[in-house]
Amino acid sequence: MNDRTTPRTAPLTAGFRNGGVSYWYRETGFPERRAALPGDRDYDVAIVGGGYTGLWTAYYLKKEQPDLRIAVLEREFAGFGASGRNGGWLYHGFAGARDRYAAQHGRQSVVDMQHAMFRGIDEVIAVAEREGIDADLHKGGMLRVATGPAQRGRLLADLEDRRDWGFGEADLRLLDRTEREERIRVAGALEALWTPHAAAVQPAKLAAGLARVVSGLGVDVFEDTTVTELRPRAGERRPAAVTVRGTVTADCVIRATEGFTASLAGQRRQWLPMNSSMIVTEPLPAEVWERIGWRGREVLGDGAHAYIYAQRTTDGRIAIGGRGVPYRYGSGTDVGGATQPRTVDALRHTLDALFPDAAGAGIDHAWCGVLGVPRDWCSTVHVDHATGLGWAGGYVGSGLTTANLAGRTLRDLVLRRDTDLTALPWVGRQVRSWEPEPLRWAGVQLIYTLFRAADRREAAGTARTSAFARLAEAISGR
Repeated sequence: MNDRTTPRTAPLTAGFRNGGVSYWYRETGFPERRAALPGDRDYDVAIVGGGYTGLWTAYYLKKEQPDLRIAVLEREFAGFGASGRNGGWLYHGFAGARDRYAAQHGRQSVVDMQHAMFRGIDEVIAVAEREGIDADLHKGGMLRVATGPAQRGRLLADLEDRRDWGFGEADLRLLDRTEREERIRVAGALEALWTPHAAAVQPAKLAAGLARVVSGLGVDVFEDTTVTELRPRAGERRPAAVTVRGTVTADCVIRATEGFTASLAGQRRQWLPMNSSMIVTEPLPAEVWERIGWRGREVLGDGAHAYIYAQRTTDGRIAIGGRGVPYRYGSGTDVGGATQPRTVDALRHTLDALFPDAAGAGIDHAWCGVLGVPRDWCSTVHVDHATGLGWAGGYVGSGLTTANLAGRTLRDLVLRRDTDLTALPWVGRQVRSWEPEPLRWAGVQLIYTLFRAADRREAAGTARTSAFARLAEAISGR
C-alpha cells in the first residue's frame, strides 16, 4: 500500500507516500473497523457498498422510516473506495449528454435534473451541519479555465449551450480578466467560467462522518464483508446478497458498488472501472498563496480532454487529479490506491504549468481509485420490485452530489413513492454492457491515447478541437 518508487522528475517530500488509500485518510487516520457480518441475517433493506451512495440511501431511508431494518455490507471499510479518494468536488455536474436524456424524456426533464443537482449541493451541506459532520465544506463555486485557443472555443460553446437550456448568469457566467485573476491566477488562462453551484470538501471526512451518523441511527454497517453475488427474487425465495460470511436476505437489495461493480458475479461488463489519480503538495508558504490567490477555495478544472480537477485544501496544499492510466485489463482495480510514477510526473507537469509559483513545492502524497462508467456514459438509478433488486451509479467521476441525489431517489423508489425525484430522466435507464475483453481494454487505451494526443496538439496552439479528440468521442460513445 506504500510504494515509494521515486518518479523521474516530480520532487518529493521526505514523507512522500504512494497509495495508502488516499491523502485524505492520511490526514484523518483510518476509521476504526466495524464488525463483519456474523452469519446469515434477514433485513428489510440490504445495501451493498459502504460509499456515499450506500450511506446516503441508508440515511434517508432510516430518517424517513425509523423502523426499517437496514444493513450496509462493505468489503473494506465505509468510504474505502472513490468516496474517500476523490478530488473533493461537490458540484452540479452529472454524467451523460443532456441531449441523450432529453431524447427519451424531453428537455424539461433534463432542466429538472439540473435543478435537482443544484439543490443537492445545499442538501449535503445542510445535512453535514445538522448532523455535526465536519468535512471542511466550503461553497466557493467552481472555476473552469481555458488555457489554449481550442479549449477557449469549447468553453464558449458550452456557455452558449447552457444558455440555450435556460441557465442564466446566476448559474454560470464568464469572468473578465480582472475577476478571473482576483479569484485564481492560473498561468496561460485565456478565459474562465464560474458557477456558484459547487463546494470543496474533504471527502474522507464526509464519508467517515456519514458512516458514523448512519450507524448511530441504528443501521447495521458490516465491514470486512465481501459480497460475491446478488440474487433476485425467485418464487417464494426472497432477494439476497451472498457474502463470504453468510447470506443476507431482504425485501430489497440495493447495489451501490459504483467502480467495484465488476467484482460481483455476472456484473463484469456492467460498468467499466475507470481509473483516476491524484497528487497533493506539501503546504505552500503564505507568500506563494499571495501570488496564486485562491482565497475563495473554488474547485478548479480545465478544458483539456484528459482533464484536471483541483482544490486548495484547508491546510494550504494544492490537490490535483486526472486520468493517469485509465483502465486495467479485465476490469481490475487497484490495491490500496498506489499509482504509477509516470502518472505522478504527468500531474506534476500540469501543476507546474498552471501554477509556476508552486513549482518548488514537494509532492507529499499520490494515490488513485476507480469510478464507474456505463457504456453510454449516463448515470442511472432504479429499483425493480419484481426482482427485489435496485442500483445506482455510473457517475463517471461526478459522484459527490449525484450520490446524494441517488440516495434520496432510492428512498422514494424503495418506499414505492411517486415523487419529483422518481420522475427524473435517469430513473430506470437501461444501457447495454461493455464489450468483452480484449476489445474493452483496447478500446479504452485507444480512446485515451487519442485524447492525450489531442491535448498535445491543442497545447501547441491549434485553434480548433483536434480531430483526434473527435475520433475518441466517436469511439467512446459519449
